[in-house]
Amino acid sequence: MTTPTGPTADRRGFLSLLGLGAVAVASGGTLAGCGDKATRGGGTQNLDKLSALLPEQRAFAGTPQPDIKGTRPVPDGYTKFPAELIDAVADKPGAGGPAIRAMVPVWGPAPPAGSSNSYFTAVNAELGATVEFSMQDGAAYADKLGALLGARDVPDLLCVPSWEVEKLARFSDAVGALFEDLTPYLQGNKVAAYPMLATFPAGAWRESCWNERLMAVPNPTDGPFPWALFQRKDLLDKAGLAAPKSIDELFSVGQEVTNPGKGVWAFSDIFQMVQMFYKAPGSKGGWRLRADGTPEFKYETPEYRQAAEFMVKVYKAGLVHPDIVASKGADAKQLLQGGKILFHQDGPGMWQPMQAEQQKITPGFNIQPVPLFSATGGDPLAWGDDKPISFLFIKKGLGQARVEELLRIINWCSAPFGTKEFDLREYGVEGRHHTRTAAGPAKTELGFKEIQNQYFFISGRSPVVPPSPQTPDYVPQVMAYSNETVKYLEKDPWDGLKFEMPAKYKASTVPTEDKITDIVRGRRPLTDLDAVVKEWRAAGGDEARQMLAAALADAGR
Repeated sequence: MTTPTGPTADRRGFLSLLGLGAVAVASGGTLAGCGDKATRGGGTQNLDKLSALLPEQRAFAGTPQPDIKGTRPVPDGYTKFPAELIDAVADKPGAGGPAIRAMVPVWGPAPPAGSSNSYFTAVNAELGATVEFSMQDGAAYADKLGALLGARDVPDLLCVPSWEVEKLARFSDAVGALFEDLTPYLQGNKVAAYPMLATFPAGAWRESCWNERLMAVPNPTDGPFPWALFQRKDLLDKAGLAAPKSIDELFSVGQEVTNPGKGVWAFSDIFQMVQMFYKAPGSKGGWRLRADGTPEFKYETPEYRQAAEFMVKVYKAGLVHPDIVASKGADAKQLLQGGKILFHQDGPGMWQPMQAEQQKITPGFNIQPVPLFSATGGDPLAWGDDKPISFLFIKKGLGQARVEELLRIINWCSAPFGTKEFDLREYGVEGRHHTRTAAGPAKTELGFKEIQNQYFFISGRSPVVPPSPQTPDYVPQVMAYSNETVKYLEKDPWDGLKFEMPAKYKASTVPTEDKITDIVRGRRPLTDLDAVVKEWRAAGGDEARQMLAAALADAGR
């Protein structure tokens, strides 16, 4: 999955918007009875102490063995579909009652809604219930979430991507006020009523705890890496160029392919990947420990400054497409597809869908990730973690029968690879949304139009990398890239500790990033970086540092 970023609104006063002010004041800044240390200054939860809350993990019999094993947290890969699919859920999970309202993100054009979408009709018929989706622009999803939570008007099912949780001030208070406590339904052996949910890894469930209760169904990660640097390999091959293996090669290849006269530039904004090449820290958003054991943020490190200096050089040399330089809203994917840029930083989830679509338009189209390298010698560093892709919350106060129905729906949507339910959720109806080939299902144009991960975002399936008949080389390629890259996964000093960062710190993130963007793009001098970092420290950076240090001390690390 991709993990887009976008502007975050200042949500000071979030408690009062929720109508929680009096309760919060009485309980020292958190909801009464909550075990989280959530305050206006942030909060820490030691997830290692919550094992008693978690569902028992149980295997689901009958699913096929993988063709390529993933090195965890990389999921397993499958290069072929099983000859026979199994029925995972015998009875329709829905009760045929009122429509289920669900809000999920979408990137790109929204699919047709309601009965005009035959995919919806088919899946809802199998569910025995009508799920009505409100599909919101993924790039602005945090803003929509903030407005929704502030108005206390949440749907029956609400998907919250994990990267958006980090942007929402005092989110744990909203969770306690607005969403159902799932502990009584899923704790321990109670999860047996929902066998698909029982297959999820314990780490994903652990991350789904707020206020020392199990509050959401996780969608376990299908890959630990937030970013990859993609190349138009077909165009590089045509130019007789190989993928860069060093930072100097990255720059020189960029110079060689940039040709403004032909409307071609080397790069989109690749700053996140350049930070990784220079081995700037990425844990908890960019933190690590100094040699003396005290936390430092990436802005304060020499590695980050080197990355910024390199990006200044790249922009000054005119190697970034001018639409990217001038605007946050330029469509870098479209530029990559059209050969207007040859390198683009994005989430790994971009790879297969773009390849499948564009190879039908451009013969020989071939995108590949650039293998990870170090700009400073030694082993490379890979950012990443095993946090769930997203969390699914159930609205509070619906009553036991409705909550159990919704959990049955989620359980159906979470059926694993090798089941008929998975097949319908992913590929729709045979003959309409896909054609069945010897290699497996291949989506039709209608399939691409109507299926946009709607039911994926109200599931929590056990992750795998499934076969892709349109792109038969994809699974071996992505598994090779992932199993190699995971060797260099950064170690998180705060693993097992879950944070709600101070509101002041969260509010400073986007303004600080905007200032640094101005620096690397040449609108401010590089010498301003020290002043920006000083402002960031005063605007919540030092407060976050104190919280992270205290959390390690409390955990005895």
